[in-house]
Amino acid sequence: MKHILALALLIGWVANLASAESCRTEAYQGNSFSTCEVDLNVDTLGLFLYAPDGTPYGYFNTLNTALGAQDKKLGFAMNAGMYHDDRAPVGYYLENGTEYQSVISSDGPGNFGLLPNGVLCLRKGRADVFETMRFLTESPDCTSATQSGPMLVINGKLHPRFLKDGTSRYVRNGVGTSADGKRAVFVISNGVINFHDFAVYFRDQLNLPNALYFDGNVSRLRAPELGRNDLGFSPLGPIIGVVSEK
Repeated sequence: MKHILALALLIGWVANLASAESCRTEAYQGNSFSTCEVDLNVDTLGLFLYAPDGTPYGYFNTLNTALGAQDKKLGFAMNAGMYHDDRAPVGYYLENGTEYQSVISSDGPGNFGLLPNGVLCLRKGRADVFETMRFLTESPDCTSATQSGPMLVINGKLHPRFLKDGTSRYVRNGVGTSADGKRAVFVISNGVINFHDFAVYFRDQLNLPNALYFDGNVSRLRAPELGRNDLGFSPLGPIIGVVSEK
């Protein structure tokens, strides 16, 4: 019996090593958040938009089925940047070395154009949020990347346009990364929230120096740990998620 118990514990330990992602529900300053932490020392993050036939995956389940054909599976996942009606990305989008949209550095309408905006850059063993102009200056060698906006936190400071008493309130989602690129934290609010309070959560509670807004209102999350797999009423554009072997 002891040997069986030890084997079960070992199997559980190995399974945890295979995927260190963890999701939780957390309250902070009167708001509730679903927060998923990804350890880039262990986890593999991927960006996904188009299936091999050129159609957008659109839904977490569709993507998971496609990965299953490759003996892989999708863990945590989230929509990852703004998109047009045809699901094409609004800003820079790079997937496994293929560029689908170039970087947009000019201001413009909507949240994306509320400068400064930023880019989430995925490289082997790390993930980093860059303010867009810094991204252009440093030209990091990303494997995959997605641009969105506005930035939530820039080098430890909130976006200068955010108002503490801002009246624009939506369900919002975004990502923050640590200075060493080994910790990426993805967050969706469980209720409507303004930009200021959403950004404060990343800076003050999660202690992340840089964070990027993905979207609002259409925000969706797949978090098996939380029993959550948001479907929504329409397909998504870019999707980010943790991929592991079956």
